[in-house]
Amino acid sequence: MDTNARRRRAHKTIIDTCSELYSHDVSLYEEIPRTEIQLAEFQELAVDRVQLLRIVEQSSLKGYKFFSDEWKKCIKDDLIKNNLKKYVRLMSGLCGHTELDIQARRADHISHYILRLAYCRSEDLRRWFLARELDWFRIKFAAQSSSAIQNFLKLNTLNYTPISHECKEGLKDQLTESTMGLTDVMVTTSDFYKVSFLDVLPLIRSRKVFLKEGYAYIPTADLVVCIQSKFRSKLSEALNQINHKLPLLDDERLSDLCNLHQTYTGQEYVVGNNKNSINPADIDQFSSKHYPLCMRHLHEVLRTNHHLKHNARLIYGLYLKGIGLQYEQFIEFWRQEFTKVMDGEKFNKEHLYNFNHQFGKVGKMTDYSPYSCMKIIMGNVGPGESHGCPFKHSEPAVLKSKLNEYGVSTDGLTEIMSLVKNGHYQIACTKYFEHVHLQPPTITINHPNQYFEESRNLSIDKDKSLRI
Repeated sequence: MDTNARRRRAHKTIIDTCSELYSHDVSLYEEIPRTEIQLAEFQELAVDRVQLLRIVEQSSLKGYKFFSDEWKKCIKDDLIKNNLKKYVRLMSGLCGHTELDIQARRADHISHYILRLAYCRSEDLRRWFLARELDWFRIKFAAQSSSAIQNFLKLNTLNYTPISHECKEGLKDQLTESTMGLTDVMVTTSDFYKVSFLDVLPLIRSRKVFLKEGYAYIPTADLVVCIQSKFRSKLSEALNQINHKLPLLDDERLSDLCNLHQTYTGQEYVVGNNKNSINPADIDQFSSKHYPLCMRHLHEVLRTNHHLKHNARLIYGLYLKGIGLQYEQFIEFWRQEFTKVMDGEKFNKEHLYNFNHQFGKVGKMTDYSPYSCMKIIMGNVGPGESHGCPFKHSEPAVLKSKLNEYGVSTDGLTEIMSLVKNGHYQIACTKYFEHVHLQPPTITINHPNQYFEESRNLSIDKDKSLRI
């Protein structure tokens, strides 16, 4: 028997089935995936989707106008850089039918549902996931041609029909005056839709639409606002339903989803990857020049109290290891500080094992990685504890005072506090970097050790320029 031929026929059957299910780049994700996949692929799709949504979020820091060509190019470049080319295909607007196109849509569909399971668990997670998915939906929709949009409407039984040529001609002057960015000629050649004003409240709020007798007249480009509104409503309801049903699921294979939102997808700052070492004598200077706010706070608390509680010791210790403090110096650094309030015997008995464990010298002998921003942000901070993300866990008045003390301008304070108020903690940290260094980092801050690395590299580059 020709087993290869049988495999090819089975593969073709799968592709044909997927071709019917995944016939369009844009999806409302109304059909629950009913296919079987390997656990490894499940995990890979989940992490890739998280990375996609984070790239979409972080692109807002680049200074480009939302949904502009430059903004989309920035997202495409980051996707390619992170080996997520399957999602770039969905931004092309080609709606192709090759195997790669179908596989990209399949990954998009399944990964969306995986993240529904991961991000339904709290109001903050649901809000973040919903906002990012809406952005991603709009990116894909905006790339579609007029015929592809009509096909999408038909596939999803969405009853939006362009108004007649006669009706459009009768309203031509009003449509030209009310619709931003369209000239007389463009109004003549564009399709317009008559929809309920309740479906396009964002357009009404920004005065970008013609209204008449309770209906809004919108061009094809703005049809996405109506569809987004329906998508938002259905996805929000679905996330709440899943959250209520989640306790009934008893499958240990899904346990990793609980912490998926904390997954770090960037560089790992472990000793093996760090080619630079630092001098313990430079740590105080580094803390004021190159530390992110969270680690600067921990260092100041340590220098003041000569002690840190367990979680703070763990987070700061792994951070120090990640920036290049070698093992012997690491132990000596903590010993010198702690023995200012205790004798050496107590330090050896109560704390030495913990610090050896961080370096993988005892226990499981694991080379632990420093905490990422997301892991710190999502961690719990109890009364009297000093760890955590200052942008999330500090009182606004305390945070504002610290930022002012560290030299952030009035305009910078306003910008950063606005981001904090809206829950954009990593973007706030990135803006803090920009205001302190007078230029932005190369990418959004996702890791305290990334902050240190970018800050120190800037300083080294400036020193080289001065010598030249």
